[in-house]
Amino acid sequence: MSNIRFDALKTAWAHQPQKIDSVHRASVIFSQNVFTRDKMKEYIASNIVEELFDLMDNEKTLSRDIANSVAIGMKKWAMEQGATHYTHWFQPLTGGTAEKHDAFFDFGDNGAPMEKFSGSVLYQQEPDASSFPNGGIRNTFEARGYSAWDPSSPAFVIGDRLCIPTIFVAYTGEALDYKTPLLRSITAVGKAATAVANYFDKNVKRVYTYLGTEQEFFLVDEALYNARPDLMMTGRTLMGHYASKSQQLDDHYLGTIPERVLAFMTELEQEALKLGIPIKTRHNEVAPNQFELAPIYEEANLGSDHNQLLMSLMEQVAHHHQFRVLFHEKPFGGVNGSGKHCNWSLGTNTGVNLVAPGKNPYQNLQFVTFLVNVLKAVHRHNGVLKATIASATNAHRLGGHEAPPAIISVFLGAQINEALDQIENADVDKGIIINAKKEMKLGVGNIPEILLDNTDRNRTSPFAFTGNRFEFRAVGSSANCGAAVLALNAAVAEQLNAFREEVDALIAKGEAKERALFTVIKRCLKECRDIRFDGNGYSEEWHQEAQKRGLDTETSVPLMIDQYLKQDSVQMFGSTGVLNHAELQARCEVKWENYSLKLQIESRVFGDLVINHVLPAAKRYQALLLEKVAHMKQVFDADEAKALNEQDCLLIRRIEGHASAIIAGVDKMTSLRVTANHIENQRERALAFHDTIVPIMEDIRKHVDELEMWIDDQLWTLPKYRELLFVH
Repeated sequence: MSNIRFDALKTAWAHQPQKIDSVHRASVIFSQNVFTRDKMKEYIASNIVEELFDLMDNEKTLSRDIANSVAIGMKKWAMEQGATHYTHWFQPLTGGTAEKHDAFFDFGDNGAPMEKFSGSVLYQQEPDASSFPNGGIRNTFEARGYSAWDPSSPAFVIGDRLCIPTIFVAYTGEALDYKTPLLRSITAVGKAATAVANYFDKNVKRVYTYLGTEQEFFLVDEALYNARPDLMMTGRTLMGHYASKSQQLDDHYLGTIPERVLAFMTELEQEALKLGIPIKTRHNEVAPNQFELAPIYEEANLGSDHNQLLMSLMEQVAHHHQFRVLFHEKPFGGVNGSGKHCNWSLGTNTGVNLVAPGKNPYQNLQFVTFLVNVLKAVHRHNGVLKATIASATNAHRLGGHEAPPAIISVFLGAQINEALDQIENADVDKGIIINAKKEMKLGVGNIPEILLDNTDRNRTSPFAFTGNRFEFRAVGSSANCGAAVLALNAAVAEQLNAFREEVDALIAKGEAKERALFTVIKRCLKECRDIRFDGNGYSEEWHQEAQKRGLDTETSVPLMIDQYLKQDSVQMFGSTGVLNHAELQARCEVKWENYSLKLQIESRVFGDLVINHVLPAAKRYQALLLEKVAHMKQVFDADEAKALNEQDCLLIRRIEGHASAIIAGVDKMTSLRVTANHIENQRERALAFHDTIVPIMEDIRKHVDELEMWIDDQLWTLPKYRELLFVH
């Protein structure tokens, strides 16, 4: 073992878990560092609070007068928590979060020092932030960007700063972030769903979008992480021979959480709870060193914010325990990758979950109405939904080791599928037969009994119904979940609007409401049947069948991104007011550029590792073997020396063969990268990286991983999988 690797392991072993002091109950510390409604009542005048709550609940416009009053109370509360600075906290198209800190400190009119925080600063700022990706929306000489307070997501204090969740838009009003279109999509689907829900209950005044994100991640010892340049700079291992033992026995899955990891999770949960993030579940995932955290469901905007905040918090807390968090979708070859399963549902102000089965035929008619509209939306826009989760990193994960394939289909389970088949084939004037045994009463619209969560789960489905919600499982661990959720919201909003128009048209012609609903539901079911699939998503037969069904089966990330600009997508985003054509074009440009840059970095790092670590180790070992062969010839006669050296000579030739292939591959990769870098069009550049750089990197890795197997362990300078994949 090399000195570098030994020192790394020694450092990791030295940091054993420390005792965690007893803490307050979760219910006591929850939202301790959040400017909640209760705190607003305490720090803001009662008449202003009532107006503020009204605009928060009913999506009204915030006036500057209210902002001034809120700012006074917010500053007082924040300073009592130890805050000295404030920042507009936003989510640029990098996928992470952004902050620019300003001190409360200022000078008054008389020149005296004071702490100052005005409503105008709370309401809106101009952070510039011109270096963030914008896809051509902002020119360098017109770099002005604005952040504006989002009152629906509460402010919070981290350390010495007050963080104010905001949107981030260009001077011309186009969205430069994920939050702005997410908020638009929440409004769009809320209005559309409310109108449809009113068929069943006139008391429904508002429909909310709910989100729960299961966050998967890997933990790696910080010392070992620092000894792997590829992990440090790309988030994944660009090479590494599979460990003899990894996840074959499934003994890590749901096992006892290692003590040191548990110490990390305990501190993380405490800090998350203080920030109002309702962490509920923690457990070991399937791969070694892989874990998962999941919250209680929240409204989608807050849930999205909390997931971004949680990821930042995880990285901070990990340092306290000498860990590094890996959010890359596939940091290690040969084991499970990490996703961010987005659990999505719709609920009314009356407390009804619109995508949960009811207790009687009428409630089930409502459930089926929304279920079928979601199916229809996902079927029509399966291509753009896949584009939202397409990235250079997620491409490594999709389609293997329990990750869903790069084909969007919907799993419903046998019982739901049977019920939908009954409805699709039913005659409105006849009863329904279930399992050819039990005849149901006609009820409303021939809707049979549907039970809650009574079907098995399908781990290969990218979009699964799981009893009372849909689980979008294809979203990557490192992604901003808002990108996928806003597209899903927009697609469902468009479909619900179309559904309502058709039903209203039938009612206007004199058809009874229930019969009109049933008629349109039956037609929608027939039209979206192809999106329903409960089988093995990994099978080659499914890929062929999906093509026959007209589903998007593209596997090239740059080509997946094209879906944003297809006519149906532009119409869907535009008609719902979520994204205009310029914003869609910009997002495509950003995604293409990001894809190229990630591969550019990976290929550069890979080349450096090969030249500075792999080849020198190979040459050193080869020289040792050659020296041994030469010494054997000096000690033994020619025939005996030849026999004794046979295996060493084979190994020398094997090393030389792999080394020569690696050198040729790196030279070719470098040349191809230079060519790709000179392509100005972002889409064409991304395609060049996908078509030329990715295959050659995969080929070089095969040779590198073989060398790792044959070279003396003490000469190999980089930590191996057997060291990286197990917590020490």
